[in-house]
Amino acid sequence: MPGKSPWKVAASLAAIALVAAGCSGSTSEDTEVLPNSISIGIGEPSSLVPTNAVESNASQVLASLFYPLVRFDPTNKPYPVAAQSITHDKANRVWTVKLKPGFTFSNGEPVTADNYIDAWNYGAYGPNAQLASYFYGRIDGFADLQAKDPDDDGPEKAPEPKATKLSGLKKVNNLTFTVTLSESFAGWQSVMGYDAFLPMPKVAFSAPGVLNKEYGEAPIGNGPFKMKGKWAHDEKIVVEQVADFKGTVPKIAGITWKIYQELGAQYADLMAGNLDVETKIPIENLGSASSDLGARLGKTPSSSFSFMGFPMYEDKWKNANARRALSMAINREEMTEQVFLGSETPAKSFVSPVVSGARPNSCGEWCDYNPTKARQLYTAANGPKDIKIGYNADGGHKAWIDAMCNQIKGSLGVNCTGAPQPKLGTLLDKVRAKEDAGLIRLGWAMDYPLMESYLGPLYTSDGSSNYYGYKNSTFDSLVRQGSAAPTTAQAEKLWREAEDLLVRDMPVLPLRFGQNVFGYSERVTDVTMDLYQKVDIYSIDIAD
Repeated sequence: MPGKSPWKVAASLAAIALVAAGCSGSTSEDTEVLPNSISIGIGEPSSLVPTNAVESNASQVLASLFYPLVRFDPTNKPYPVAAQSITHDKANRVWTVKLKPGFTFSNGEPVTADNYIDAWNYGAYGPNAQLASYFYGRIDGFADLQAKDPDDDGPEKAPEPKATKLSGLKKVNNLTFTVTLSESFAGWQSVMGYDAFLPMPKVAFSAPGVLNKEYGEAPIGNGPFKMKGKWAHDEKIVVEQVADFKGTVPKIAGITWKIYQELGAQYADLMAGNLDVETKIPIENLGSASSDLGARLGKTPSSSFSFMGFPMYEDKWKNANARRALSMAINREEMTEQVFLGSETPAKSFVSPVVSGARPNSCGEWCDYNPTKARQLYTAANGPKDIKIGYNADGGHKAWIDAMCNQIKGSLGVNCTGAPQPKLGTLLDKVRAKEDAGLIRLGWAMDYPLMESYLGPLYTSDGSSNYYGYKNSTFDSLVRQGSAAPTTAQAEKLWREAEDLLVRDMPVLPLRFGQNVFGYSERVTDVTMDLYQKVDIYSIDIAD
């Protein structure tokens, strides 16, 4: 792609974060802003319970309420934050976590090993149906906490799990616990930086293993901020600084997370001075944003990956050639230049290029624009004559969905329409219920800086975000073998072999790799976003 666009960014840094959702539209008149605090626009989170939060809106809020065991340096190496040290045996199976002393939750309750063990056991227990449950799957005893085989669709009632607690979690003392994995995994310390591995206080539970129903409305965390009141759904979440916080102290006194239903309304508030940070400039404003915002337009690396999933459980998409043909019908270069003005780049692989081990064009011919071959292949495969694409309306996707449908119509001679749902959660609810939602618009940014963070959650048979129902036992095995490999080089070789199966099967269409393109008001300074698509709440400050 030519370098003429001022939006073009170098895809260099290495690693990133989590499912890209939506943003958008409350107004500022009804939103209280605390003194010396800022406002940041987000979409409505799906959940604020760490074990149930798997999208970017929730992750951004949780980053203010909680302090993770580890964070990542500029080279994507994990370093202890809430942990004092994390060590492991030679086999990379038994990991010992020692917590820093003196930390408390925002209600004054001391942070202990039990808070991690209780939270992870709750998240892993199958009947609790926590969306992040998948992330505990490597810990010994996970299978015994599941109610039934995922392939068991019979009418009989699912049996109770054999256990309620992970056998691989053991308390050593109040500040130390061990995690025993079912298989070796050299990257486990990085995984523990994800939201699912945050602690929850004892008051989060009404009884052992039973979450207090009100906890998710005003989560009590171990981080630098605490909730002020409760979550005002579809309006705002207000947090204020915790006194005497023992970790890194932010420069601001509080944050109002303003919840919007559309990106355009968020941009209007930003321009009117009623919002301090918008984390995603709307497509329709990309052309004017530079003149609108000047130096207050920010661009930083991100590992965001935009793609479309085929509902593999529907007969009309069973033929792999129909899926390949649809991929070749899309002109990714034209899309990124004309619609995104070079702010995103064509995706021709299944793993972000910022991740170690990723290949730039693993998809090969199936991701190259070839309308003639696409129509021939699609016709021979008897692909569906009517295509609809399900997407969340609060994420600013309509413009590019419409543009892509026009490409598909021109290439294949079929009908194509967008099928908006109000929120990402609504779309995913339909998909989980196997209702007809069409092709599934999704985005991802990695949870930890490994190829496996794309391959495992998105494509393994039990992956937490495998919403399209892709199943391939050989793929599952290669991903597991890579995780168990003793060296990074060996792991990446196996993960590449797994990616080759995705190229063959095409369960999703890779579309674009992105960057953070954000804007901020004159009230704030030192604004940046990290590889995980989150505003750095520790660097941002109020301008003099």
